[in-house]
Amino acid sequence: MSLRVLEAGLHTLVVDQGRPGYRSLGVPVGGAADRASLAIANALVGNPADAAALEFCLAGPTLQAQVESACAICGAPFNISITKEGSADRILSAGKSFTLKAGEQLQITGTPAGMRAYLAIRGGIQSTRILESRCSLEPIQAGVELPCLPGRIHSRFHRNGNLDSPCFLSPTVTWPLRVLDGPQATWFRWDEFAGPTLTVSPASNRMGLRLQGQPLTVPERELVSEPVCPGSVQVTRDAQCIVLGVDGQTIGGYPKIAQVISADLDHLGQLRPGDRVQFVRVTLEQATEIYRRRQAELRNWLMRLRTSLAAFG
Repeated sequence: MSLRVLEAGLHTLVVDQGRPGYRSLGVPVGGAADRASLAIANALVGNPADAAALEFCLAGPTLQAQVESACAICGAPFNISITKEGSADRILSAGKSFTLKAGEQLQITGTPAGMRAYLAIRGGIQSTRILESRCSLEPIQAGVELPCLPGRIHSRFHRNGNLDSPCFLSPTVTWPLRVLDGPQATWFRWDEFAGPTLTVSPASNRMGLRLQGQPLTVPERELVSEPVCPGSVQVTRDAQCIVLGVDGQTIGGYPKIAQVISADLDHLGQLRPGDRVQFVRVTLEQATEIYRRRQAELRNWLMRLRTSLAAFG
């Protein structure tokens, strides 16, 4: 019982919540770049938040169902259609659950905004566990069979496919990234860092978001490599910033001017080349309150989706 990959799309991965317990061994956290979207996609089909799903970016895969499958897609507003030989296409939208019948093809093409979305299947993708996670270490390839369980589901919607996110902004909007002072914040001029608009570079990936803007004034100082984590904002030797992502390394030698707050980490996974960002300094108390509000909103959505699933199936 499986989904067959006909076309792999761009950097399509099996992801869950990653491997957070192995950083001491040099293993990145990994997992979904936008964990809220993964959790909502899973809730739409009745899965726990950490069930394995497919993550795809900019151009999605084409899949063929071998058995009837209960599915949902959440995240960036990708163009989605279901086709079957001799039948007209069914057009779907992100943030909606649906049943993919045996023999039907699910085609996910591009998205006008945002970067990533998640395909959840009831029961989760049953790939092999490595270090307590089903996350794939390499992108999936055409011809692969993704093991999954059969199921069907009534159509349900999440209001906008995600919590507040760059997915739903005009490309002309500058997205704020809220930050705390980093360990080496005093090495730099904060007015050069927070305030100016920066552009996401095409050289960005799940390891880090490279930003382009006016070069910072970099001090003539050296730093011994020390721990880093997703959201660490490093200043490179060319005086530009890199924001580490979920696949980022565990130690680094570039100075860390700032740390993106936990509530904004999912946004990093939805910023695409050409998007504009601006760093905004907040206090630890503000960061804590923003995180609590975001988690409360996410819990509320997950509870509502699970309640409706229990009531209507």
